[in-house]
Amino acid sequence: MTTSTGIVVRDEIVPACAPWSTVVRAGDRLDIIDLHGNQAVDCLLYGADDPATQRYSAQATVAAQGNIFLTTGSALRTDSGLVLMTVVEDEVGDHDTIAGACSQESNTLRYGHHTRHQHACVENFLTAALEWGLGKRDLVSNINWFMNVPVEADGTLGIVDGKSAPGRKVSLRAEVDTLVLVSNCPQINNPCNGFEPTPVRMVVTR
Repeated sequence: MTTSTGIVVRDEIVPACAPWSTVVRAGDRLDIIDLHGNQAVDCLLYGADDPATQRYSAQATVAAQGNIFLTTGSALRTDSGLVLMTVVEDEVGDHDTIAGACSQESNTLRYGHHTRHQHACVENFLTAALEWGLGKRDLVSNINWFMNVPVEADGTLGIVDGKSAPGRKVSLRAEVDTLVLVSNCPQINNPCNGFEPTPVRMVVTR
């Protein structure tokens, strides 16, 4: 199948609350499509040739662009400054790169012990990572596509209703072969998913 952006090499629906992963080859494009709106998509990136050492770095990315939010033109970097992927199209704006991923431990701390059993993004990342020979030590601070995390005047972070809408997307171009791990966020204790996680669509074109 061919689209206006190239030949489709992968087109998959990621169910609500599920993990997903693939290697996006250099020059290929990944479209992350929010099918129903207001769905956070947690994401980690690694250089596919050496994922144990070439990992996405929120600190390097923020420092290089001088902005804590991601949008069109943002270069997603490793600690060494290597650009893994670049945001080439963004229909939402202001994606989060500082709030991190939910976990069973953080759910308990933030929302109470009754949430301890709930599935979370860290578990999704670990499931996806194992397929590529990676483990817990390889998880770093992640990107939260479509997640609206404003910074208040006093420096505190808020997690509020997203700016996305059904069918909106963010598009990334791989600058090197890049391993992409995704957790289609299962969080139901704050409004990052509108309290009802939904599927998303991942399309890779060449």
